[in-house]
Amino acid sequence: MRKLFTSLFAFVLSGFAGGLVVQQLAVLTGATEEYILVFAATAMILIVVTVGFFLVQFRAEPIRAVDRMLRWLLAVFAIILVALAGWTFSVPAENRATASDLSIVAGLVLPGVVTIVVQWLFVRWRLKRSTAGFGRSGAEA
Repeated sequence: MRKLFTSLFAFVLSGFAGGLVVQQLAVLTGATEEYILVFAATAMILIVVTVGFFLVQFRAEPIRAVDRMLRWLLAVFAIILVALAGWTFSVPAENRATASDLSIVAGLVLPGVVTIVVQWLFVRWRLKRSTAGFGRSGAEA
């Protein structure tokens, strides 16, 4: 039950942090209705990341598994960032990306990274607190 509540609280905290990043990007770039895609993608990323971090808590070495999940998710987002940037700049000169297009690319990647990092910080913190040793003050028998 502890793992479920950890994931639930991590979902709320990382959703709040990711939502704040999306909202600030939208305000700073003067976004219009196409930024709805970014808000929807952030919610989808939040759900996928929460499920991933929830499942790795059941591994034999959960702290190591959570760290490995962080590295994999950040690697996936780095690949997505490079792919989106490459695709945005690969169009012909007459259809070159505008500042609005680049703000959407940033809006798709940055909140996802914030969501992953907040989720990792909270889950790892809760896992470290739950590792109690055997006997008094963790002494092994």
